[in-house]
Amino acid sequence: MIELAAFFGNPGREYYRSRHNAGFMLAEKIPFYSGLSWQKKYKGLYSAIDSSRIAEFLSAEALSPAAGQEVVSPAAGQEALGELPARFHFIMPQTYMNKSGESVHAAASFFKIKNDSILVVHDELELPLGTISLKFSGGLGGHNGLRSMKACFGNADFWRLRIGIGRPDSRLPGEGGPAGSGEGIVDWVLSEFSAEEAASMDAVLEAAARLFIQILGSNPETLLKKWAKKKVIDLENQKAL
Repeated sequence: MIELAAFFGNPGREYYRSRHNAGFMLAEKIPFYSGLSWQKKYKGLYSAIDSSRIAEFLSAEALSPAAGQEVVSPAAGQEALGELPARFHFIMPQTYMNKSGESVHAAASFFKIKNDSILVVHDELELPLGTISLKFSGGLGGHNGLRSMKACFGNADFWRLRIGIGRPDSRLPGEGGPAGSGEGIVDWVLSEFSAEEAASMDAVLEAAARLFIQILGSNPETLLKKWAKKKVIDLENQKAL
């Protein structure tokens, strides 16, 4: 079961809506986000919520599923309570992306949370826009936040909720190197979504927020098959799938 969720991004208004901040953006879409009390701790912004509150949201989601989702018993959330940790912990590292692991490690060490009970929410270059993925362990894909996690924890055996941002077709005008180069990728992940992309991302994040609640309320292994790599929006028609 997940006990600690870490939302990755870069602090500061200049990075607020950048592609690299998809993790921070997802946090703001979680239904109970506005009710959380965030404190400056563990080199980041920290908050927590009782598992009973998660059960309430699971029940609400069961009663009003999104389009395409199957209806589940509203009692499912309450039935899961006995298996959930007493509290869920959340951290938004304020160290900048390449040192995110330091913040997560500080929180995990304090609460004695094991690696396989940690979920990292982050942007993913290797997934196209409109796609989200749940994954355990594996390669780091050149992501500096994940590299920091492995450096701090000694391995990559943690869960990831990956939000696709795609790769640039070409370098940004007047900036960086050619597509696929390190410099070009940096420009890409630190750039803001276009107006059209932002509209798509809004729907993607809504779907990811619903998945996030499901991950907290269940054994994430049961969700792997369905969410290993799932397209959640038809970009051409701007329609959720």
